[in-house]
Amino acid sequence: MSGLDGIRLVARRELVEQIRGKSFLISTAITLLILCGIIVVPRLFGVGRPETFDVGAVGAGSARVGQALAAQADAAGVKVRLRQPANLAAAEADVRDGKLDLAIVDGRELLAKSDVDERLGLLVQSASRALRAQERLAAAGLDQAEIQSTLAPSPLPVRSLEPVDEAARSKRAIATVSIFLLYGQLIGYCFAVAMGVVEEKATRVVEVLLAAVRPVQLLAGKVIGLGLVGLVQLAAIGAVGLTLAIAVDAISLPAGAVGTIGWVLVWFLLGYAFYSSLFAVAGAIVSRQEELQNTATPLNLLMVGSFLVAFMGAGSDPGSTLATVSSFLPPVAPLVLPVRIAAGEAAAWQLAVSLGIMLVSILGVVLLAARLYEGAVLRTGARVKLRDAWTGARRQPAAPRA
Repeated sequence: MSGLDGIRLVARRELVEQIRGKSFLISTAITLLILCGIIVVPRLFGVGRPETFDVGAVGAGSARVGQALAAQADAAGVKVRLRQPANLAAAEADVRDGKLDLAIVDGRELLAKSDVDERLGLLVQSASRALRAQERLAAAGLDQAEIQSTLAPSPLPVRSLEPVDEAARSKRAIATVSIFLLYGQLIGYCFAVAMGVVEEKATRVVEVLLAAVRPVQLLAGKVIGLGLVGLVQLAAIGAVGLTLAIAVDAISLPAGAVGTIGWVLVWFLLGYAFYSSLFAVAGAIVSRQEELQNTATPLNLLMVGSFLVAFMGAGSDPGSTLATVSSFLPPVAPLVLPVRIAAGEAAAWQLAVSLGIMLVSILGVVLLAARLYEGAVLRTGARVKLRDAWTGARRQPAAPRA
């Protein structure tokens, strides 16, 4: 069996078993439920929507105040629904029952149940003052154009040193959410690689597998197979979450968002290739799942530290020195670069250098992990020291060809 055939056989085995397993379906469903809750629940409770008030206009003198109020509310990002109670008694009943937040009586009085909402009160008072000023200016003989220029002069022009790019903001929001998804997927599937290695080692299945394939083929196939499972799950979660967010108007899909999502998937694969090989070694040097937590702890701490650097660095300021430097550090780069690319802070040369460093690091880590894996995977009993695994690889007999 050739090298590629062995890798493909092991990868197919891992892919089919994991996708058919209940744990994959359950973890995907739970993640989707959490993501949907984060997207939908705030919208159900009105978070991010314009604040809405119900205002009643009683009497002929209140209609014009209500119209002025509605115009000012739109400019202030507040929604006002005007109601017209039949009379003062009906307005008082509606205010008392909470059907109206406020009632304007004959344009001369405001009727509230207790305290008036501060924002609504300011808008109503401003509309009433503007309307009364307009009436007085009209009585003084000014025409409508002069009144308008007096009460509503042209606003001051705004000169932004850093113009707001709504498309970049949306892409950055997508990439920031991706940090959490990437971290969860990386730590979950890298640990799954280690667990699979320990399970095969403890049940002696690895001895049967190594009768057909070489240790390097087994390691590469396991890493590739589980990586494809993680990629499928990440793509499915991202597609459902993005579709739902657009459907409930939680986010808009700007031009170039597809490229941002593509970079997220690319850096997931690179980060997974880097970390999963190390986790495979952590599983190969122990014989029981209870011991795996000790050997995997340094790698878990490294991933947690990388996540914190990415979140506090690139998440808060993609152009900061911390974010720029961490772009060239292989453990952190997979979590940092998607946000910096989305924010437009990663120059082409920085991206090229970071990709080059990452690929060279992955090659070195894979070769190192293959050597250690080969020297430790068949040794049972006590925990294998890394030095013994390194030297033991040379003394391992070659696996027979199937």
